[in-house]
Amino acid sequence: MKTGSAGFDIILKYEGLHDGDLKQIGLQPKMDPIGIWTEGYGRAMRDSKGNFIRGTASKKLAYANISMHTIKEALEALKSDLSTYEAIVSKKIKIPLTKNQFDALVSYTYNTGGSSTLFRYINTYQGLDKIYQWFTTKYITADGVALRGLVLRRKSEADLFFTK
Repeated sequence: MKTGSAGFDIILKYEGLHDGDLKQIGLQPKMDPIGIWTEGYGRAMRDSKGNFIRGTASKKLAYANISMHTIKEALEALKSDLSTYEAIVSKKIKIPLTKNQFDALVSYTYNTGGSSTLFRYINTYQGLDKIYQWFTTKYITADGVALRGLVLRRKSEADLFFTK
């Protein structure tokens, strides 16, 4: 299954287009709330060893590793990246999913990397309330503080998951 417009729209809305320095032409990296440098629509940046580029001290490294400069490149990168997260959802979920459920889980996994607990709840039919509660109460904080954008995103993903 491939991500449809509903899942793609959630990702676009909540990731936003990362442009760290509006004074410069083209797109620049931006540090996310947990200190990871990102570019485009939330692509986490990595160093030459594959480690996340983190922290304010790594700004020069992040800027030296820019891989996209235009909105078109950012959209192409997102579409390319989604295949990784679609594969994760397809591998981890063992029951049939609706298109909306798949899209919600791809958005969730793109943002969080996925959750074995959530996947287990879905695979073992742990109940709608338990699944909804997981969606809306987990992976919503940075440094212990709930972030409004993450709270809204998790609710959007949960609502999409439960839309027929």
